[in-house]
Amino acid sequence: MSRKGPVTSDTSTIALGLAQIRVGSSSDNIAVDTATLSASDSIGALANTKFTGNTDWYKLESGFPLIEDYTTPIREGAQLECSFKEITPLNMGLAYGYDPLATPFSGYEVHSGEVPLGARSAPDYVRMEAVYTYPNGSNFMYIVAPRAQVSASVEVDLAEEDAAAVPVVFEFKRADSEMTGGDAVWDDRPLGRIYWT
Repeated sequence: MSRKGPVTSDTSTIALGLAQIRVGSSSDNIAVDTATLSASDSIGALANTKFTGNTDWYKLESGFPLIEDYTTPIREGAQLECSFKEITPLNMGLAYGYDPLATPFSGYEVHSGEVPLGARSAPDYVRMEAVYTYPNGSNFMYIVAPRAQVSASVEVDLAEEDAAAVPVVFEFKRADSEMTGGDAVWDDRPLGRIYWT
């Protein structure tokens, strides 16, 4: 008897588990369109990872009653949300919008450093790479944000029987050559890219 419904055509494409989030210098890597950061640039253990491609659409309608004739995008954005479990000066600084590779954060250790409160300004630009390994261990999906800012209202929910997970949002910003600090490699994909190997 033949199977019916949406049966699996390729089990190697099924996504299960979290992506590893790596953060590095935007300016030093702006001309690189492939994942270039290493596992040592990871922000560590995570509670979740979620990519969202935001699009606002214009819909042309005509007639009576109105019927849709045409749809076109009028605004596009992208973001990656995650919640990190490793509460370190670097990760907390990132949540507050600081570049973890800039001074003084670059000199901090796992249990040594500080994050200033009450002095926030526009978040620094960072490079964010999400590296997802498929369950078969040999296929990968990469999400590259060459120029991102972290926006978050920082919450550290300490619980009696579970690890705290601090939510942050990496907002993808333009990285094309018409933007100061951008590069021509991003001209046809100004917010970044998703690719597979």
